[in-house]
Amino acid sequence: MMQSIPYGKQTIDESDIEAVVQALKSDFLTQGPTVQLFEEKFAAYVGAKYAVACANGTAALHLSALALEVKPGQKIITTPITFAASANGMMYCGAMVEFVDIDPETYLIDLAQVEQKLRAAKPGTYAGIVPVDFTGLPVNTEHLRKLADEFGLWIIEDACHAPGGYFTNSSGKQILCGSGIYSELSCFSFHPVKHIACGEGGMITTNSEALYRKLIQLRTHGISRENMPAESGGWFHEMQVLGYNYRLPDLNCALGISQLKKADTGLARRKEIAKKYDQAFAGNSKITHQKQPENFSNAYHLYVIETDNRKALYDFLKTKNIHTQVHYIPVHLHPYYQSLGWKAGDFPNAENYYSRCLTLPLYPALTDEEQTYVINHVLEFVNG
Repeated sequence: MMQSIPYGKQTIDESDIEAVVQALKSDFLTQGPTVQLFEEKFAAYVGAKYAVACANGTAALHLSALALEVKPGQKIITTPITFAASANGMMYCGAMVEFVDIDPETYLIDLAQVEQKLRAAKPGTYAGIVPVDFTGLPVNTEHLRKLADEFGLWIIEDACHAPGGYFTNSSGKQILCGSGIYSELSCFSFHPVKHIACGEGGMITTNSEALYRKLIQLRTHGISRENMPAESGGWFHEMQVLGYNYRLPDLNCALGISQLKKADTGLARRKEIAKKYDQAFAGNSKITHQKQPENFSNAYHLYVIETDNRKALYDFLKTKNIHTQVHYIPVHLHPYYQSLGWKAGDFPNAENYYSRCLTLPLYPALTDEEQTYVINHVLEFVNG
């Protein structure tokens, strides 16, 4: 039997190890120059002016809400098919999160339903929206920006799945996820199963200098060293706002810089794996998978299929040492969100998707032999 095949896995090589060793030997383990270097390189990679490294993707979402001054009681829109952090980051500020169902073909938030929701509400009802580039497939933020401008909303793009993803806009320009062309802020995650593994880590990108400066301050307890009195020395600092300790150490950033050098290679491999899955399952009426609109490029953090008897397939593959996953239990069905009034039946597309979805192994180190083994056993079960 094949050795254990996880659904996702980090790829660490000697260059990554050496980068961390050099950081360990440096004068700074945290709050040093490697943090800014990682920020600059990541901003350049996604085409944004500024980037702010932070502790994880959840911290990135929370800091983004703080920088946009999300207030208690404000209503925020997001999708139910995402990790809970997309909603939680807004809830930490006291906001009221409302969900909009997904498009059953792309699994992304349904922008037509977003528009219907906005037009049915009184002006000023909603403060902002958190679209999620689920699996790595970009949301059409050009279209969403038009709605946001019409209804006075900000946009926080949850691009945690999508570094390297892009779509071509109406002017023929490629819009990279996180470039900030249509969003105030974008958030990324560097969890081990993501494209860039830092152990833990997150990043916020923006083209707004004002938001960048607020994020830098909020990330470190709300402390600033500006406005130093003439009689003060290097010890001077003052807490100007209530911030958080959401810093990312130099150790993690050193690994992130090393990983970023291989990001394009890893992305290309992810696309090869996804294409092979597409070809293997093409024409099989018992398997459906995420549709990619024309002129959109998926970064493929995940490869998700839908099939009947999902739990039985999950169990069968596990007996073959193939470890799959489900992304995600709809956020509105978690007990905490049900305690706020959400219930089964509220979002039928999301709930139907959840009842049938399964994430297959996809990571750059997955070998052709391992993928063929996965494909053969998936087909054996569904055709059985």
